Amino acid sequence: MAAGVAVVASEHGNEGNGQKIWPSTGAAYWALAIIILATFMSFLDQIVFGMLAEDIKRDFQLTDTQLGFLAGPATIICYFFVGIPLGRLADIYPRKLVLSASAGFVGLLIALSGIAQSFTQFVGTRVFLAAGGSAHAPSSYSLLSDAFPPRVLTRAFALLQLGFIGGTTLGPIIGGRLVKASDSWPAHPLFGLSIHNWQWVLIYMAIPSMIAALLFLTVREPQRLAPLAQAVRVPQGGGLGRKIITFMGFDAARAIHAGGKVYYPMFGALALSAIESFGIMFWRTPYLMREFGWDAKQIGDLIGTVALVASITGMVTGGVFVEWLAKRYKDANIRAAFMCFCGSTVIVITALLIPDPFWSSIIFGAGAFFAIAGAVPQNAAIQRVAPNDMRGQVTAFYLFMFTFFGAMGSWFIGVISDHVTGDLGQAILFTACTIMPLAAFLMFRAIKPYRLEVERLEALEKQAATA
Repeated sequence: MAAGVAVVASEHGNEGNGQKIWPSTGAAYWALAIIILATFMSFLDQIVFGMLAEDIKRDFQLTDTQLGFLAGPATIICYFFVGIPLGRLADIYPRKLVLSASAGFVGLLIALSGIAQSFTQFVGTRVFLAAGGSAHAPSSYSLLSDAFPPRVLTRAFALLQLGFIGGTTLGPIIGGRLVKASDSWPAHPLFGLSIHNWQWVLIYMAIPSMIAALLFLTVREPQRLAPLAQAVRVPQGGGLGRKIITFMGFDAARAIHAGGKVYYPMFGALALSAIESFGIMFWRTPYLMREFGWDAKQIGDLIGTVALVASITGMVTGGVFVEWLAKRYKDANIRAAFMCFCGSTVIVITALLIPDPFWSSIIFGAGAFFAIAGAVPQNAAIQRVAPNDMRGQVTAFYLFMFTFFGAMGSWFIGVISDHVTGDLGQAILFTACTIMPLAAFLMFRAIKPYRLEVERLEALEKQAATA
């Protein structure tokens, strides 16, 4: 892509026509830092929620199926209806405002889950929590793609993984200590409501999200790249009905279908891998507790420490490896993701087959290497081929597959445990052996179509630069 690229005004943004002016390095990295913080809080909530699972099950008298529903499908009910429309907000409004509102709403919902009085109220908070957070990733990815030049965008997406790394590695360490400490906290009322001692953990966790909401207001909104010629475009000047159809994702879905050979294998691979990765993320603590009798602090300290080292190594290795591959292959992003999928499959199955809790935990934590190394090229790949004027919604569709099927993962494993295997470890192993190899195969199928699409886009970009 040429250094000087035309920019386009959004419907409500402050961009104008002319040459693309990239934000200063400081402004770009400041935006990235705030996005990392908000991402960290999102994954920290998921990890801590999983570590509270046994307390939630005990106090609300739930089955594994109900507990899996609470952690999974409950979070995507609202996402199904509002996730794609909220993705459109990233295409027409200043993304920093969308991100600020999303972080604030997430903080509020986390606090409300801390005062829930019943299973039904808990479901309600998790439902709307996903809705509030559904605008975060599309807006973040879109903003970063316009804040960092293409030559360093992969590095930005690599650094973005620090939010995931922090949440999933420091999460078990912080969460394990909080959960352990909450055992001795008194369960006293708040505003007349009966609060379980572990619910205070959730109330305290809402504070950083509120802080992130304020910090997003200090971010500089970058100019948007203009759509390329021959791209599927959003119709201009349509009536209210046509705008509603666009807002609900019709045009983004049309663009995805037009490039189905590229998108569909990527979407399928992401969906299948999410079932297993999110399912394991939620159930690994209950599995180690039931199988080996470890407590949350023991599990959190060991898995968190190993995963922290593995994740940072994976982030650095993944970024460097993709840049090295990019010098040789146009399909470097998808090629690298396929290799990481294969590595993840071997790691998960190995961890479940080891009978020793220490080494099983070590292998579980080491799986973070492939998870992070593979996430970098996957995220960069979708931004590379998504149409510029609907990047937010295309990303929302992509992440909907990740969120929807990831949320189903915890429920799916719970159902298998209750009704098929009768054993949680066997349920996790069953899904790993069936789903993960299929996900790797679909990613392999995406390599050639992705390469052809990148070559097509590069030709169009060269043509636009010389016009």
